[in-house]
Amino acid sequence: MRFDAPYLYSQLKPVDFRILTAIENEMRTHEWVSVESIAPYVNASTERIAHRLKHLRKWKVVEYARLSYEGYRLFYTGYDLLALNALVKRGSIDAVGGQVGFGKESDVFVVLKGDERRILKLHRAGLSFKGVRRTRRYIAERHHLSWVYASRLAAQREFDALRRLYPEVSVPEPIDHNRHAILMELFDGLSLSECTLEQPMECFEEVWHNIEQAYALGVVHADLSEYNILASPQGVCIIDWPQWVEVGSEGADELLERDIGNVCAHFTRKYALKLDPRELLDRLQMR
Repeated sequence: MRFDAPYLYSQLKPVDFRILTAIENEMRTHEWVSVESIAPYVNASTERIAHRLKHLRKWKVVEYARLSYEGYRLFYTGYDLLALNALVKRGSIDAVGGQVGFGKESDVFVVLKGDERRILKLHRAGLSFKGVRRTRRYIAERHHLSWVYASRLAAQREFDALRRLYPEVSVPEPIDHNRHAILMELFDGLSLSECTLEQPMECFEEVWHNIEQAYALGVVHADLSEYNILASPQGVCIIDWPQWVEVGSEGADELLERDIGNVCAHFTRKYALKLDPRELLDRLQMR
């Protein structure tokens, strides 16, 4: 049986979403949430709640522990379902298609709004995520919430970056976001690591133009490589912005230098282009 959120969404009842919301709220102050703590949110008997929790456990939506009481907390899938439900209720999503990407930091699905295909990105950030350093002490005091807050912060940061950059920079148009989920425009292309370009210099110049535009808007990607630059006959699109930093902030120059070095190294290695990352960096910073 499948246990991903888009499939399970159709299996859940309204009472299940109320239970998940109750657990989410109670997890702010409790590592494990009792059935009795859930009941006031749900308007259902404890017997009814316990019955639905058995299904949620079977589907790996919630985690269970037998303590001095029976305790529950969300798995990632439960958090996914809450975000997905919010986006559906807002009218941002009509249907969910297949998964098109996955990894340690995010899962990516194609979704539909009418006839329009969109991308739903569910963040999977951990405490190693650079953007949560300033909140790490708060998170560290709530170990059971670390992945919740880190993922939510990663999504918020990426959504903020996309809104700041679009449309001056070739990034997906940001549409909506909730919790750790971002809904954005679908760009139908392949990463530079997956494709062979007929006009590599033309593509590099377009990528470079977008680096310049982002810099002019005060943004450094901070994790740029051939894996998060997409190319198609229509142009390029730069994705994966949760680790962005402000131009002029601590470490920004080093991260910009690394971004430029990564891009130049790819085009030099794969297409033998003669590029000088140091010269490009100096030229950019002199603007």
